[in-house]
Amino acid sequence: MNEMILLRHGETEWSRDRRHTGRTDLPLTARGEDEARALAPLVEDRVFDLVLVSPALRARRTAELAGLAGYAIDPDMWEWDYGGYEGITTAAIRETRAGWYLWRDGVIPGDAEHPGESAAQVGARADRVLARARAAAGDVALVAHGHFLRVLAARWLGQEPEAGRFYRLNTGTYSRLGFEHGEPVILSWNAPV
Repeated sequence: MNEMILLRHGETEWSRDRRHTGRTDLPLTARGEDEARALAPLVEDRVFDLVLVSPALRARRTAELAGLAGYAIDPDMWEWDYGGYEGITTAAIRETRAGWYLWRDGVIPGDAEHPGESAAQVGARADRVLARARAAAGDVALVAHGHFLRVLAARWLGQEPEAGRFYRLNTGTYSRLGFEHGEPVILSWNAPV
């Protein structure tokens, strides 16, 4: 692999409202569609050996609007399963769990569709995606979600999944992972279009 481009999907109603959106499959807002279209110039002249996209509608639509045709769906790229915190804001969670912080405190179990995941489980999924990416001959593009891509970046650097807390990632942004002297590095992060 040469370089890996990470695209975080465009805005959804829940991302706009700061609600934890793991497995709930929401569409992009009009602004989110504009954010996705704005990513197109960053990828239009590039040839990717591998393009992987989360199964979520918001990620697939972002890939399509950005012009990344011919992608493969990778179920390992779903967002963190927030369990019982799905659809809830951090502020609301802190009303009953003072000082709660996802990266330190994790999630509580939810229903059958949202059982919840630990950071280590998200990290294991990210490791599988990175193994696929590293096996590619050329450049790779990944279209996914904020917390998942933060964990993936931490794992790229050989850090624990919880180190993803250091890599804030906004909607409709791109990042680049690559190498310096053969060692994994972040080439750019959370870059606006």
